[in-house]
Amino acid sequence: MSILPLVFTSGWASGVNAYAVVLLLGVFGATGMSDDVPEALQRPDVLIAAGVLFLCEAVADKIPYADSAWDAVHTVIRPVSGAVVAALLAGQSGSLPEVAAGAVGGSTALLSHLVKAGTRMAVNTSPEPFSNIVVSIAEDLGVAAIITFAIFHPVGAAVIAGGLLFAGLFLLLFLASRIRRFLRRRAQRREEKRLAQPVGQRPG
Repeated sequence: MSILPLVFTSGWASGVNAYAVVLLLGVFGATGMSDDVPEALQRPDVLIAAGVLFLCEAVADKIPYADSAWDAVHTVIRPVSGAVVAALLAGQSGSLPEVAAGAVGGSTALLSHLVKAGTRMAVNTSPEPFSNIVVSIAEDLGVAAIITFAIFHPVGAAVIAGGLLFAGLFLLLFLASRIRRFLRRRAQRREEKRLAQPVGQRPG
């Protein structure tokens, strides 16, 4: 069977939490639960690094405004991770050119990252912190569930991932006003912080 469904699903999941994808795939490969996982993802150093970074994301992702800062840093990291994981999966199976797999995984990861980052901006317009925690936990559980499902039912998981991606893009349109409100509020906070600095320390 073509590796394309797993490539697409891993790309979507990488856009949400790239470290969880690497960690889960590596564990599934190292424990012998999947033959599609390349050895590069099963290395102990890769698993340890992914585990540590996943824990860092698990904390940062639940703090209002810190989550959006984390997302901004990962605008490049998540798509690149999705492309690399996809290329490695394709190289392992030999059923899909690595370049094509990287393009699918990277572009899918970029779209799902934009959905995640935009949704978090909208959530951050809420004054209470609990919505961030609930959304973050739902994302973590969702990534774990869909990657696990993809190992055993790749086509079904790809259909679900595609549906979630489409729904997320539609949700972004619905939340556009809240996202603009978040951006205005962040710009205002930066301006207030700049004005609070002594005159000699202000940039420009």
